[in-house]
Formats: sequence, C-alpha cells, structure tokens
Amino acid sequence: MGVGSFVGLFILLILVIMIISSIKIVNTGSVCLVERFGQFHRILEPGWHLTIVFADFVRRRISTKQQILDIQPQNVITKDNVNISIDNVIFYKVISSRDAVYNIEDYKSGIVYSTITNMRNIVGDMTLDEVLSGRDRINLRLLEIIDEITDAYGIKILSVEIKNIIPPSEIQQAMEKQMRAERDKRAFILTAEGEKQSQIEKAEGFKQAQILNAEAEKEANIRRAEGMKESQLLEAEGKAKAIQAIAIAEADAIRRINTAIIESGTNETVIALKQIEALKEMAKNPANKLILPNETLSSLGSIAAIGEMLKMNK
Repeated sequence: MGVGSFVGLFILLILVIMIISSIKIVNTGSVCLVERFGQFHRILEPGWHLTIVFADFVRRRISTKQQILDIQPQNVITKDNVNISIDNVIFYKVISSRDAVYNIEDYKSGIVYSTITNMRNIVGDMTLDEVLSGRDRINLRLLEIIDEITDAYGIKILSVEIKNIIPPSEIQQAMEKQMRAERDKRAFILTAEGEKQSQIEKAEGFKQAQILNAEAEKEANIRRAEGMKESQLLEAEGKAKAIQAIAIAEADAIRRINTAIIESGTNETVIALKQIEALKEMAKNPANKLILPNETLSSLGSIAAIGEMLKMNK
C-alpha cells in the first residue's frame, strides 16, 4: 500500500468520525442546549439532529421531567425561642431550559437556598404550637415565595412539603406528657358519657315499662267493664224474658178463665170459683204482688165460703 492510499484511508476515517460526531440523539424527557462558536444557537428536542463539527457544542443536557429535591434538615428558631429541626422536599420542573442554564449558575442550589432562607423567615414569625399545627400554611407560603423566585430562571415549583419537624428532647417529653393527659381526659369524658347514656337508656326503659303496664291495666279495666256490661245486659235480657213469659202465662190463664166462663155460662158461683183459681195462680209467682182493698177481701171470703159449700155438696 502506498503513501497516497494511506492518506486517503486516513481522510476517509476522519470524515466518518466527523459525520458520526455531528449526529446528536436526544432521549425523550430531556433537551440539549447547543452553542455555536460559544453563543447559544438552538435547543435540540427529543430525536436525532445533525450539528456542525467543531462549530456546534452541546452546552448542557436538561431533564424536562418532574424532579425531586430533598433538602437536609435545618435548624430553625421559632418565635418563642424554641430550636427545632425541619427538612423539606421540593417537587419542581424545568420549564425554560435556556433560562435554567444561562440565568443562574446552578438552579438546584438556588432552589435549596431560597427554601432554607424563606423557611427560617416564615417559622421565625410563628410559635412552636403554630408550627406544629400549621404545616399546610407553611408549605403554601413557601410554595408561593419560591415559585416567584424561580420564575427568573425557568423553574416551576410544583409542591413544597415539610417531611419532619423535630423539636428538642425536653419539648418532646413535655408534649408526650400533655398527650397522655389529653388521652386520659378524653377517656374519662368518654367513660362519663357512656355512663350517662346508660342511665338515660335505663330511665327510658323504665319509662316505657311503666307506660306499657299502665296501658295493659287500662286495657284490662276496659275488658272487665265490657264483660260486666255484657253480663248485666244478659241478666237484664233474662229478666225481661222471664217477665215476658210470666205475662204470657197470665194472659193465657186469663184467656182460659174467660173461655171457661163462656162455656159454663154466667153463673156467679162459677165466676167466683174461677176468680179464686186465677188469684191462686197469680199468688204462686213471687214476682206478682196484689194489693186489694178490704171490701174486695170480704167479697173474696164470701166467694171462698160458697166454693167450700159447693165442694161439700159434690
């Protein structure tokens, strides 16, 4: 192989290397910033691109996905002079990769220091109790402030979350004692409420029992009254039927007397005897009472004497 062939092969190899070097492949979820002769030229989106070798230079590859930044615990002094430790988690996304590269040297450090500084300012205006009970308020306030700061270098703060708030050990012990006291208090209140509810339920049950007993007694009295009423009605009906039967019997007796009188003629002696028999029959019934004047009794005595004479003659 001659020198010319070797030179040609060398030039061909250089051309292949230059062509391969000019091809830039960008993965999904990221972009590349390209500079041409030291100045910003363009942003390469996901895909493959051709660049000019020795003229174009990829300045930086930026992820466009949502990212997480964990901030280490920081000591913060509250308004009531309690030294506590707080750590945060920041969720963010690069909106403008050009601003994130050219407007700040390190945007991640900018987010961290902005969060720490403003967190100390916010917590410093709050007491320990307000900090412990106001996590959401602190998160929201930090989000507003940091998002406003990071707008200048193309970062969108999606969320700021406080992971832990760690007070001093003596404060933790005091809080534990307070929590135990609160639990004991709630337990005592719940026990008292349970006993109160039990007494109420017992009283309600006794009340319902009394009402049911009164209703049962009332129903029994009504039934007894109705039974007595029916008994009296039946007794009255029996008496009425008995009186009716007696009246029918008396009417029948009178009718028989009249029939006998008609059949035997108008003999006064016969009439007197029939009257005596009718009076005897009427006197047999205890429900009948006769009140007669003395003259009638005298006449009856005469009639009775006549009757005895007639029987002797027979």
